[in-house]
Amino acid sequence: SAQPLKNMAVSIQQKRGIRTRRNMQISNIGAWKSWRQSQSARCRKVWGRIKEALTNLLPWQHTLHSIKGRFGIGVKAYFVFLRYLVYLNLLHCALIGAFIIGPTIIYGNNSGELVSGDELPTKSKPTPELFVPFPQHFDFLLGSGYLERSPVFFGFYRRGSLDLPCLNMPLLYLAGILSILLLSFILVVRRTIVGYKHTWMLRKRYNMNVSYKIFCGWDFTIQDSDSASLKRGCIRNDLKLLLEEQRFSMRVAQRKLGQKVRLYLLRFFLNVLVLSLLGGAFYLIFFAINTSMKKGVIKLVFEYLPPVTITFVNLLLPHIFRKISTFEDYSFTMQINSTLVRSIFLKLASLGIYLFFIFNLPPRVQPEMVQPGTTRVQPEMCRENRLGKEMYKLSIFNFLATICNAFLFNFPRKFLQEACPSSLLARLSGQQRFLIPFNVLDLVYGQTVSWMGVYYCPLLPLIGTVTLIVTFYIKKVTVLWCCRPEQRMFRASNSSVLFHFMLLLGLIMAAVTLGFNFYLPPLENVDPCGLFENGQSVFNITAVCVASLPGPAQSTLSYLTSEAFALPLLLAEVVLLTSYVSRGRANQKTIERLKDMLVTSSSDKRFLVKQHAMMVKQESE
Repeated sequence: SAQPLKNMAVSIQQKRGIRTRRNMQISNIGAWKSWRQSQSARCRKVWGRIKEALTNLLPWQHTLHSIKGRFGIGVKAYFVFLRYLVYLNLLHCALIGAFIIGPTIIYGNNSGELVSGDELPTKSKPTPELFVPFPQHFDFLLGSGYLERSPVFFGFYRRGSLDLPCLNMPLLYLAGILSILLLSFILVVRRTIVGYKHTWMLRKRYNMNVSYKIFCGWDFTIQDSDSASLKRGCIRNDLKLLLEEQRFSMRVAQRKLGQKVRLYLLRFFLNVLVLSLLGGAFYLIFFAINTSMKKGVIKLVFEYLPPVTITFVNLLLPHIFRKISTFEDYSFTMQINSTLVRSIFLKLASLGIYLFFIFNLPPRVQPEMVQPGTTRVQPEMCRENRLGKEMYKLSIFNFLATICNAFLFNFPRKFLQEACPSSLLARLSGQQRFLIPFNVLDLVYGQTVSWMGVYYCPLLPLIGTVTLIVTFYIKKVTVLWCCRPEQRMFRASNSSVLFHFMLLLGLIMAAVTLGFNFYLPPLENVDPCGLFENGQSVFNITAVCVASLPGPAQSTLSYLTSEAFALPLLLAEVVLLTSYVSRGRANQKTIERLKDMLVTSSSDKRFLVKQHAMMVKQESE
């Protein structure tokens, strides 16, 4: 075999024998074959070094290595996940540039032309100074003003000069958005499946024994003595957690009927409390949306009231859920999972309720100042621009919340602990810890907002890329300077599947929202904007494209979208799923058999050692 010796799972003596046999074979073969083998080995070595160098060229590789050495693999998993989202958004930006921005630049666009105030109906009633619109420097925060007439939002784009039946701007725009959702679905499902296979192999029945944790659990990437002591504590906590889970299982088995009834009643009331908190949070979001419709002196506050409310609810309630789970008498792992599931439901449901109310908001008109002393009636923006504006504000405020949390809470808390470590406030605040699940939930929420708003705000992936890069450096400084390592290391492999599954739920929610928007009727008294004007819709434009295709192509598309094709497709999916399930069960039986063989081989070795000792003893006598 041409496999390198260091990749072989054999002992040192066997490797020396293999190397001796290889040298003997080289001396017995011809010069040409020997040269080819040496060149092949050299090429493999060079290629391995090239791959290692390319790996080191990945962004933030040194930072990730430093974080892993000081805080363990769990905190590194968060930053790897953040980097993965940066790559995903860069892919989205490339698709947006290829399908939307590029054709718009090449084939022209008629939007964005401002209409002069003389052409609009005006009123000579003066507008009070307290109620004038915002200065232009607030437009970036609200997505209003010049941003409404920029490529940021859907209403900017027009058909342009590219107007073929199957090659026009509406179809290119739709193809770009669907490509983003489809590629994101493929990539997220792939990472979820890979993580699930790893988690399936490390489930409870395949847990390594205590000897493996003691002798093979050391992390050789640790750089300093503090991290080494932390790793020792991590191994100790793993053993304590294993014993704790065993004690918990024994305690559950020894519960009496009265104890079970009291525990189930307690869990019932706690779940009612959780539902009440969720209901109150949803009502608070509804109240914030209604209040944001008002106009007044503090219009900026009213405009940002729904994003502020959603962010406040998403920051506060997960910590309350974590406290509630401690009273439900679950295992430690179940407590974490229940908190994450409730937090996932809170974040996605709050976003869904917000979108539901936004979809059902009635059209409105609002006065806008043209010149001092005169106003004009500004028509209500179309549904797409309004939804894009709301998603834009959610993204911007989520990023502002990250900055404020770092500069107004984490950094001052660190300064206080260093300057006055014995003060009452410093003792009450305690040492900062990096809560990985909640930070990952923030990333999932931000990416879900980006997917939901990419149709209405095409440049949202670019905004998301910039905000994620800045978030990476903010979190890096927060972790390395403000936080202390956890006494119990976070098991990233057990929760990575849940993180990607949350991402998958957010993507499905974004796709459902987009499909729901396609089927909504147009708003009354609101002029359509963007690519689908003059009564056009996605279905009309695609129908025109299909009608222009040749007959065989139309017949093929008609068959693929008919019920006659659905039955064979369903049967093929059933066959594939059955084969994969059968393969999984066969692999499971194989693993169980190999485990039995390992147990048998170890018992055979002990038996042979015992027999050898007896024979030696008999010979000595």
